[in-house]
Amino acid sequence: QLQLVESGGGSVQAGGSLRLSCTVSVYRVSAVCMGWFRQAPGKEREEVARTDRPGRTSYADAVKGRFSASKDNHENTLYLQMDRLKPEDTAMYYCASSLPTYDWDPRPCPERFTYWGQGTQVTVSS
Repeated sequence: QLQLVESGGGSVQAGGSLRLSCTVSVYRVSAVCMGWFRQAPGKEREEVARTDRPGRTSYADAVKGRFSASKDNHENTLYLQMDRLKPEDTAMYYCASSLPTYDWDPRPCPERFTYWGQGTQVTVSS
């Protein structure tokens, strides 16, 4: 079964940067759609970024221009580079994956993801 292991969370001051990692086991990242989500206390989970199998990414308006997601096929890892962090970015961050299909499958990603990581906390202080 596909497993996702996240790392890289922490505490930073506003304006700082963090990089989250999500390492995938069993299947290649090029065969799955992947996403980053976050959930702050008392709020609903929201999608931050979605990367398709070939590696194209779409972003939520709240993070456009500040966050960048990328796949490293050699490391079989999805990254989320977060720059110019704001206090409102404070949340538990999760990575998620679709069911695998085949490498570079160009079809649209499914609406929902099947596999989820355990989450990593990001705290931004003002």
